[in-house]
Amino acid sequence: MSKIFPEPILNLPEADIPFEGIKAYLSQGENYQIIFMEFKKDAEIPEHSHESQWEIILEGKVDYWEDGIKHTYIKGDRFFIPKDKKHSAKVYGGYASIVFFNQKERYKKK
Repeated sequence: MSKIFPEPILNLPEADIPFEGIKAYLSQGENYQIIFMEFKKDAEIPEHSHESQWEIILEGKVDYWEDGIKHTYIKGDRFFIPKDKKHSAKVYGGYASIVFFNQKERYKKK
């Protein structure tokens, strides 16, 4: 994995994300989570929904589908997914992002 995140982020608990090749660090708030993610290899994220999500891309590229429409986001882009909105994605190796979930238990500690 790259060294995109500084030591204080790397010292956070690792998040248990069910895809191979992902390293993620978890900052847990009372009613939210912030996840710092790095993808070593491509990952297909099947259609799903959850509480709202806001993401900013630090490196790489993601193809994101919502309502059958494909959006491609790259470094510097950000996007918001409303609560309960069904979506899917293809994340490319080398991707890194910071993701805010308006959900306390989106991911558990590894």
